[in-house]
Amino acid sequence: MSYVAVYHVAAPDTPNKVLTHVEDIASTLAEHGVRFERWQPGPIEKGASDAVMIEAYRAPINDLGYSNVEVLNITHPFPARAEQRCRDTHGYFFIAGQGLFGLHMGEDVYIVRCEKNDLLIVPADTAHWLDFGEHPHAVALRMFNSAEGCVPVLTADAIAGCFPGLDD
Repeated sequence: MSYVAVYHVAAPDTPNKVLTHVEDIASTLAEHGVRFERWQPGPIEKGASDAVMIEAYRAPINDLGYSNVEVLNITHPFPARAEQRCRDTHGYFFIAGQGLFGLHMGEDVYIVRCEKNDLLIVPADTAHWLDFGEHPHAVALRMFNSAEGCVPVLTADAIAGCFPGLDD
């Protein structure tokens, strides 16, 4: 189940609120310029090529205005959670599996669990991290506009390790 849990930075053990309805998640994140929505599944068969997966969602990707798309097929341990920023707005659309995003915005941290058919767009320069758990399984489209891709810059803040991960 997708959700957003909102924490104050000083209280990483107890969320102020947890929302599970798509409309509530979307409106809460939209207050900070983050876009969350649920797309209808595309006609993708198991084992489809990257090109087929991208083409299945070409129209909505074009509507968002992204010029570059890559498929992330995450089945091996992902690098340790580390807060980062990307200088460009970038998006993730989950075709399969799940992932957890931490969004550090001001005095709050928004932990967003995304799953199949969820779209999350992270604004440029938003401090965030990703967690795919101890036994990762996710297939996602990562969308961006810069020619070099979404190049993360680590913030050197250790906050990511203070908040629950996907397996917690």
